[in-house]
Amino acid sequence: MDNFQKLGAFGKNISASFTPFAARTQQLVKETLGQDVDKTQLPPDYIELEKRVDALKKVHNTMLQVTSQYSNEAYDYPTNIRESFNDLGRTVGEKVQLLSAATSPAEAQAALTAPPSAKPQPKTFSHAVARAAVNSSHTLQGEHSGAGEDPLATALEKFAVASEKVGEARLAQDAQIQSKFLAGWSTTLNTNIMFATRARKAVENSRLSLDATKANVKGGAFSLPGQKAQQHTINEEDLTEEQRAKIEQAEDEFVGQTEEAVGVMKNVLDTPEPLRNLADLIAAQLEYHKKAYEILSELAPVVDQLQVEQEVRRHDSSGF
Repeated sequence: MDNFQKLGAFGKNISASFTPFAARTQQLVKETLGQDVDKTQLPPDYIELEKRVDALKKVHNTMLQVTSQYSNEAYDYPTNIRESFNDLGRTVGEKVQLLSAATSPAEAQAALTAPPSAKPQPKTFSHAVARAAVNSSHTLQGEHSGAGEDPLATALEKFAVASEKVGEARLAQDAQIQSKFLAGWSTTLNTNIMFATRARKAVENSRLSLDATKANVKGGAFSLPGQKAQQHTINEEDLTEEQRAKIEQAEDEFVGQTEEAVGVMKNVLDTPEPLRNLADLIAAQLEYHKKAYEILSELAPVVDQLQVEQEVRRHDSSGF
């Protein structure tokens, strides 16, 4: 009998001996199990801020998941290409210079297979096209036995140089996006939004502490699933000054944490950094496409002229 009395006393006094963490945990378990508890409701404006912050976090994760590819040099490099160490050895510009200075087929071949002058060349699609074009130009020129140069070989060589320039412009774009957009959005996600998450967690903890304090003061009992909780509730007017002080202290903590979280969330939502970073991304893309346009615009009439000259020679040689 003494054991049952001791167990009953333990059950009545367990809440009083709980640490704040244990009290919050007990309150959370009650709510999770669907027990009839008096749960403090958060203001509608606060809940709206939470939804907007959650949406902003989702947007950052979604965009960073895709745009992080700008940190991967080979994001547009075809998987079916097999380039050798020699292919990646020198820039196209260096190979063109060496080929121009070659006085024999052996020297020309050596120009293409010369060891790297620095680090291996970038693995971008434009660089791969440039390497393929200069190798193709050399192949045609090596088999050309007529007077002058093979017009297709000449065009391919010029195309190779232009493609390499486009590739370098793409790498410059990527560097700008990494340093401005990716770095900026990662900072917002991992600092500002994280601070908002912590502030919201503090609000939830203070809310649980407030409701746990109310339940403990008023005599709300914990029960296991399937058991009916014993209710020995105390009316509001019957609370002692000490009990009222505990509730008021918990309420002040809850209000303070809520006000702080509102400020943090508003700061996250109002900061212009994400939009500024997006503008930087667009500017980097615009600069890249502008340079690519300029490079190809300069190349196109040269190749067109080579094509016209070939048509004229073909017409003249046919006698028509």
